[in-house]
Amino acid sequence: MFHDFVLAARLQAELQTIYDRFTPINLLAKFQAVLTQPKRLRFMGLLMASLLLAIAPALLQPALVSAQQIAISPPNPELGDTISVVINMPPNQATNTNPYVLFKQKQYPAFAIAPNRWRALLPTTPLDAPGLKQVQVVMPSGSQAYNVNLQNRSYPTQSIWLSPSKSSIEGTDHEFDRVDAFKKIVSPQKFWQGAFIRPSQGSVSTVFGVRRYYNGEFANDYYHRGVDYAAGTGSPVFAPAAGYVRLVGTVGQGFQLHGNTVGIDHGQGVLSIFIHLSRINVKEGDFVQPGQVIGAVGSTGISTGPHLHWGLYVNNEAVDPVPWRYDGIE
Repeated sequence: MFHDFVLAARLQAELQTIYDRFTPINLLAKFQAVLTQPKRLRFMGLLMASLLLAIAPALLQPALVSAQQIAISPPNPELGDTISVVINMPPNQATNTNPYVLFKQKQYPAFAIAPNRWRALLPTTPLDAPGLKQVQVVMPSGSQAYNVNLQNRSYPTQSIWLSPSKSSIEGTDHEFDRVDAFKKIVSPQKFWQGAFIRPSQGSVSTVFGVRRYYNGEFANDYYHRGVDYAAGTGSPVFAPAAGYVRLVGTVGQGFQLHGNTVGIDHGQGVLSIFIHLSRINVKEGDFVQPGQVIGAVGSTGISTGPHLHWGLYVNNEAVDPVPWRYDGIE
């Protein structure tokens, strides 16, 4: 009996040592050592070894992020919505390593919005499949996965008929390169405050997400990446939120598809693009305020009539601007 107590005490000490300095190799060695004990002592040894095996998965798992540290909104997003993930990091976990979020097999940065508070913006589009999506939050202290129910949303279809002169325009490499580079901008600063304002006084002629037929042929992998406002040529176009003008392109510079174009960086991966303009009132590098006139409605580029196209991009994907106008994302 005395030997049993001695063995139990020794195994308890080994358990604490392995807990503090655990590796699978150490655990295997301890288990093998138990098997070499005399038969009389083997039962208690196997009992303690089984306990070690039971807790091994927990010891090997990385630390998990507390659910109270994460806030995801909207709770039930629809296709085209922007998902906001707010991460509250305890002061004792603050490091120079920024948290980030994994979503749709992509990594999205999180930016500081207050002391010990970070936020990542996740875009969804009409081309995504609805259903449960995993949002994985990665912090220096560990990671945690959350399921978000991305709900379906019905988008209308539209038929567009272009004249032979318009349908033959293919655009230029210069135009595509500049627009693509603009959409990839992710500035760490946040320039907007509150809800975005309406960029045109015209009536909405085409909503976000519409699927289209061009001259009778369905455009696969296409959705209307913005909101169109019908207004007369020369009607003012307003900046919907503060930001830096990062893109100015004109028909004379080869912007054949977009026409005269202005792009504004609102910060942290949020961008606005305005196309088909008849006039441009700003230059690259200007900082604009919400409500400032940046240009005028036109019909330049591929357009069937005077209107403003406003596209809102979040981390290089076009999202529905409407929630940004009415609900706002701080």
